[in-house]
Amino acid sequence: MNDEAPILLREDRESVAWLTLNRPRAYNALSIGLMTALQAELESIGENADIRAVVIGAAGRGFCAGHDLKELRANPSRQFYESVFAHCSKLMLTITRMPQPVIARVHGIATAAGCQLVATCDLAVAADDTRFGTPGVNIGLFCSTPMVALSRNVGRKQAMQMLLTGETVDCATALSFGLINEAVPADNLDRSVEALAAAIKSKSSHVLKIGKKAFYRQAEMGLEEAYRFTGQVMVENMMARDAEEGIDAFIEKRPPVWQDA
Repeated sequence: MNDEAPILLREDRESVAWLTLNRPRAYNALSIGLMTALQAELESIGENADIRAVVIGAAGRGFCAGHDLKELRANPSRQFYESVFAHCSKLMLTITRMPQPVIARVHGIATAAGCQLVATCDLAVAADDTRFGTPGVNIGLFCSTPMVALSRNVGRKQAMQMLLTGETVDCATALSFGLINEAVPADNLDRSVEALAAAIKSKSSHVLKIGKKAFYRQAEMGLEEAYRFTGQVMVENMMARDAEEGIDAFIEKRPPVWQDA
Protein backbone atom coordinates (compact mmCIF):
# COMPACT_ATOMS: atom_id res chain seq x y z
CA MET A 1 0.00 0.00 0.00
CA ASN A 2 1.19 3.50 -0.80
CA ASP A 3 2.21 5.31 2.41
CA GLU A 4 0.11 8.26 1.30
CA ALA A 5 -3.05 6.19 0.73
CA PRO A 6 -6.04 7.31 2.82
CA ILE A 7 -6.39 5.36 6.05
CA LEU A 8 -10.17 5.25 5.54
CA LEU A 9 -11.94 4.70 2.24
CA ARG A 10 -15.57 5.42 1.41
CA GLU A 11 -17.72 4.26 -1.46
CA ASP A 12 -21.45 4.99 -1.71
CA ARG A 13 -23.42 2.27 -3.49
CA GLU A 14 -27.13 2.81 -4.03
CA SER A 15 -27.74 4.64 -0.73
CA VAL A 16 -25.36 2.42 1.29
CA ALA A 17 -22.05 3.89 2.52
CA TRP A 18 -19.22 1.35 2.48
CA LEU A 19 -16.36 2.38 4.76
CA THR A 20 -13.07 0.49 4.57
CA LEU A 21 -10.40 0.64 7.27
CA ASN A 22 -7.23 0.99 5.23
CA ARG A 23 -4.20 0.24 7.39
CA PRO A 24 -3.66 -3.32 6.16
CA ARG A 25 -0.01 -3.61 7.20
CA ALA A 26 -1.07 -2.85 10.78
CA TYR A 27 -4.11 -5.12 10.61
CA ASN A 28 -6.17 -1.91 10.61
CA ALA A 29 -5.25 -1.07 14.18
CA LEU A 30 -7.31 1.83 15.52
CA SER A 31 -4.77 4.62 15.64
CA ILE A 32 -5.85 8.10 16.68
CA GLY A 33 -5.79 9.05 13.01
CA LEU A 34 -8.02 6.17 11.91
CA MET A 35 -10.49 6.71 14.74
CA THR A 36 -10.64 10.43 13.94
CA ALA A 37 -11.25 9.75 10.25
CA LEU A 38 -13.93 7.16 11.00
CA GLN A 39 -15.59 9.46 13.53
CA ALA A 40 -15.78 12.32 11.03
CA GLU A 41 -17.15 10.10 8.28
CA LEU A 42 -19.82 8.58 10.52
CA GLU A 43 -20.91 12.00 11.76
CA SER A 44 -21.22 13.18 8.15
CA ILE A 45 -23.21 10.09 7.18
CA GLY A 46 -25.50 10.53 10.17
CA GLU A 47 -26.56 13.91 8.77
CA ASN A 48 -27.14 12.54 5.26
CA ALA A 49 -30.70 11.33 4.76
CA ASP A 50 -29.75 9.85 1.38
CA ILE A 51 -27.63 7.19 3.10
CA ARG A 52 -29.85 4.42 4.46
CA ALA A 53 -27.27 1.97 5.80
CA VAL A 54 -23.55 1.80 6.56
CA VAL A 55 -21.07 -1.05 6.11
CA ILE A 56 -17.73 -1.04 7.94
CA GLY A 57 -15.15 -3.39 6.43
CA ALA A 58 -11.39 -3.51 6.15
CA ALA A 59 -8.55 -3.96 3.69
CA GLY A 60 -5.86 -6.61 3.90
CA ARG A 61 -5.78 -9.87 5.81
CA GLY A 62 -7.84 -8.92 8.83
CA PHE A 63 -10.67 -6.69 10.01
CA CYS A 64 -9.05 -5.00 13.00
CA ALA A 65 -6.46 -6.03 15.58
CA GLY A 66 -7.52 -3.43 18.14
CA HIS A 67 -5.71 -0.32 19.30
CA ASP A 68 -2.33 0.60 17.84
CA LEU A 69 0.01 -0.66 20.57
CA LYS A 70 3.08 0.94 19.00
CA GLU A 71 1.32 4.31 19.09
CA LEU A 72 0.32 3.76 22.72
CA ARG A 73 3.85 2.88 23.79
CA ALA A 74 5.34 5.79 21.86
CA ASN A 75 3.60 8.26 24.17
CA PRO A 76 3.29 6.62 27.61
CA SER A 77 1.49 9.48 29.35
CA ARG A 78 -1.78 9.45 31.25
CA GLN A 79 -3.03 12.36 29.14
CA PHE A 80 -2.41 10.50 25.88
CA TYR A 81 -4.00 7.28 27.17
CA GLU A 82 -7.05 9.21 28.30
CA SER A 83 -7.30 10.83 24.88
CA VAL A 84 -7.08 7.48 23.04
CA PHE A 85 -9.76 5.75 25.07
CA ALA A 86 -12.02 8.82 25.04
CA HIS A 87 -11.72 8.84 21.24
CA CYS A 88 -12.64 5.17 21.12
CA SER A 89 -15.62 5.51 23.44
CA LYS A 90 -16.94 8.45 21.44
CA LEU A 91 -16.58 6.46 18.22
CA MET A 92 -18.50 3.48 19.58
CA LEU A 93 -21.27 5.71 20.93
CA THR A 94 -21.52 7.44 17.55
CA ILE A 95 -22.17 4.09 15.85
CA THR A 96 -24.87 3.28 18.38
CA ARG A 97 -26.52 6.70 18.21
CA MET A 98 -26.44 7.42 14.47
CA PRO A 99 -29.80 6.91 12.73
CA GLN A 100 -28.63 4.47 10.07
CA PRO A 101 -28.10 0.78 10.83
CA VAL A 102 -24.41 -0.16 10.74
CA ILE A 103 -23.20 -3.55 9.49
CA ALA A 104 -19.74 -4.94 10.24
CA ARG A 105 -18.19 -6.84 7.31
CA VAL A 106 -15.64 -8.98 9.11
CA HIS A 107 -12.78 -11.16 7.90
CA GLY A 108 -9.50 -12.55 9.18
CA ILE A 109 -9.32 -11.37 12.76
CA ALA A 110 -11.30 -9.05 15.01
CA THR A 111 -9.53 -8.71 18.32
CA ALA A 112 -9.56 -6.34 21.31
CA ALA A 113 -11.00 -2.99 20.11
CA GLY A 114 -11.60 -4.70 16.74
CA CYS A 115 -13.89 -7.18 18.48
CA GLN A 116 -15.43 -4.22 20.29
CA LEU A 117 -16.14 -2.59 16.92
CA VAL A 118 -17.89 -5.75 15.68
CA ALA A 119 -19.97 -5.96 18.86
CA THR A 120 -20.88 -2.27 18.64
CA CYS A 121 -22.18 -2.41 15.07
CA ASP A 122 -25.90 -3.14 14.87
CA LEU A 123 -25.32 -6.22 12.71
CA ALA A 124 -22.28 -8.28 11.72
CA VAL A 125 -21.54 -10.72 8.91
CA ALA A 126 -18.23 -12.59 8.99
CA ALA A 127 -16.23 -14.84 6.71
CA ASP A 128 -16.32 -18.30 8.23
CA ASP A 129 -12.56 -18.42 8.84
CA THR A 130 -12.58 -15.26 11.01
CA ARG A 131 -11.39 -15.43 14.60
CA PHE A 132 -12.52 -13.16 17.41
CA GLY A 133 -10.97 -12.35 20.76
CA THR A 134 -10.26 -9.96 23.60
CA PRO A 135 -6.63 -10.94 24.24
CA GLY A 136 -5.55 -7.93 26.28
CA VAL A 137 -5.12 -10.04 29.41
CA ASN A 138 -2.27 -11.84 27.62
CA ILE A 139 -0.22 -8.64 27.56
CA GLY A 140 -1.23 -7.28 30.95
CA LEU A 141 -4.01 -5.02 29.63
CA PHE A 142 -7.54 -6.24 30.43
CA CYS A 143 -9.95 -5.43 27.58
CA SER A 144 -12.13 -3.21 29.75
CA THR A 145 -13.57 -0.94 27.05
CA PRO A 146 -14.16 -3.82 24.60
CA MET A 147 -15.93 -5.52 27.51
CA VAL A 148 -18.70 -2.90 27.40
CA ALA A 149 -19.87 -3.84 23.91
CA LEU A 150 -19.04 -7.53 24.27
CA SER A 151 -21.02 -7.97 27.49
CA ARG A 152 -24.04 -6.30 25.90
CA ASN A 153 -24.04 -8.73 22.99
CA VAL A 154 -23.13 -12.14 24.39
CA GLY A 155 -23.94 -14.00 27.59
CA ARG A 156 -21.98 -13.18 30.74
CA LYS A 157 -20.26 -16.55 30.96
CA GLN A 158 -19.22 -16.38 27.30
CA ALA A 159 -17.98 -12.80 27.65
CA MET A 160 -16.01 -13.64 30.78
CA GLN A 161 -14.49 -16.67 29.06
CA MET A 162 -13.16 -14.47 26.25
CA LEU A 163 -12.01 -11.71 28.61
CA LEU A 164 -10.36 -13.87 31.28
CA THR A 165 -8.59 -16.36 29.01
CA GLY A 166 -7.65 -14.04 26.15
CA GLU A 167 -8.23 -16.96 23.80
CA THR A 168 -9.70 -16.39 20.36
CA VAL A 169 -12.90 -18.10 19.27
CA ASP A 170 -13.73 -19.28 15.79
CA CYS A 171 -16.56 -17.97 13.66
CA ALA A 172 -18.98 -20.77 14.51
CA THR A 173 -18.46 -20.06 18.21
CA ALA A 174 -18.92 -16.32 17.69
CA LEU A 175 -22.18 -17.09 15.92
CA SER A 176 -23.37 -19.33 18.73
CA PHE A 177 -22.42 -16.63 21.26
CA GLY A 178 -24.51 -14.04 19.39
CA LEU A 179 -21.53 -11.85 18.55
CA ILE A 180 -22.30 -12.01 14.81
CA ASN A 181 -25.44 -12.57 12.73
CA GLU A 182 -24.04 -14.71 9.95
CA ALA A 183 -20.95 -16.79 9.15
CA VAL A 184 -20.50 -17.23 5.41
CA PRO A 185 -17.81 -18.51 3.03
CA ALA A 186 -15.21 -15.81 2.37
CA ASP A 187 -16.07 -15.61 -1.32
CA ASN A 188 -19.70 -14.96 -0.43
CA LEU A 189 -19.02 -12.25 2.16
CA ASP A 190 -19.78 -9.21 0.02
CA ARG A 191 -22.92 -10.76 -1.45
CA SER A 192 -24.22 -11.59 2.01
CA VAL A 193 -23.52 -8.08 3.31
CA GLU A 194 -25.14 -6.57 0.21
CA ALA A 195 -28.25 -8.71 0.73
CA LEU A 196 -28.52 -7.62 4.36
CA ALA A 197 -28.04 -3.96 3.43
CA ALA A 198 -30.65 -4.29 0.67
CA ALA A 199 -33.18 -5.69 3.13
CA ILE A 200 -32.56 -2.74 5.45
CA LYS A 201 -32.69 -0.01 2.84
CA SER A 202 -36.02 -1.32 1.53
CA LYS A 203 -37.65 -0.21 4.79
CA SER A 204 -38.70 3.27 5.87
CA SER A 205 -35.58 5.07 7.08
CA HIS A 206 -37.76 7.14 9.43
CA VAL A 207 -39.12 4.01 11.09
CA LEU A 208 -35.67 2.42 11.35
CA LYS A 209 -34.34 5.58 12.99
CA ILE A 210 -37.13 5.44 15.58
CA GLY A 211 -36.55 1.75 16.19
CA LYS A 212 -32.77 1.85 16.51
CA LYS A 213 -32.87 4.71 18.98
CA ALA A 214 -35.55 2.99 21.06
CA PHE A 215 -33.73 -0.36 21.01
CA TYR A 216 -30.61 1.00 22.70
CA ARG A 217 -32.51 3.22 25.14
CA GLN A 218 -34.84 0.49 26.39
CA ALA A 219 -31.95 -1.95 26.80
CA GLU A 220 -30.62 0.15 29.69
CA MET A 221 -34.00 0.38 31.46
CA GLY A 222 -35.81 -1.79 33.97
CA LEU A 223 -38.67 -3.91 32.62
CA GLU A 224 -41.56 -1.69 33.68
CA GLU A 225 -39.82 1.49 32.54
CA ALA A 226 -38.94 -0.14 29.22
CA TYR A 227 -42.55 -1.05 28.51
CA ARG A 228 -43.72 2.43 29.46
CA PHE A 229 -41.10 4.01 27.20
CA THR A 230 -41.63 1.72 24.21
CA GLY A 231 -45.41 2.11 24.50
CA GLN A 232 -44.94 5.82 23.89
CA VAL A 233 -42.53 5.07 21.04
CA MET A 234 -45.22 2.89 19.43
CA VAL A 235 -47.77 5.71 19.74
CA GLU A 236 -45.40 8.19 18.09
CA ASN A 237 -44.57 5.65 15.39
CA MET A 238 -48.28 5.06 14.69
CA MET A 239 -48.65 8.79 14.02
CA ALA A 240 -45.99 8.67 11.28
CA ARG A 241 -47.06 8.78 7.63
CA ASP A 242 -45.05 5.68 6.86
CA ALA A 243 -46.93 3.70 9.52
CA GLU A 244 -50.21 4.69 7.89
CA GLU A 245 -48.85 3.79 4.46
CA GLY A 246 -47.39 0.49 5.62
CA ILE A 247 -50.58 -0.68 7.33
CA ASP A 248 -52.75 0.42 4.40
CA ALA A 249 -50.43 -1.35 1.95
CA PHE A 250 -50.61 -4.54 4.02
CA ILE A 251 -54.42 -4.42 4.14
CA GLU A 252 -54.63 -3.64 0.43
CA LYS A 253 -52.06 -6.34 -0.44
CA ARG A 254 -49.67 -4.01 -2.28
CA PRO A 255 -46.08 -2.89 -1.78
CA PRO A 256 -45.71 0.18 0.43
CA VAL A 257 -44.41 3.45 -0.96
CA TRP A 258 -42.33 5.02 1.79
CA GLN A 259 -42.09 8.75 2.31
CA ASP A 260 -39.44 8.37 5.03
CA ALA A 261 -41.56 10.44 7.34
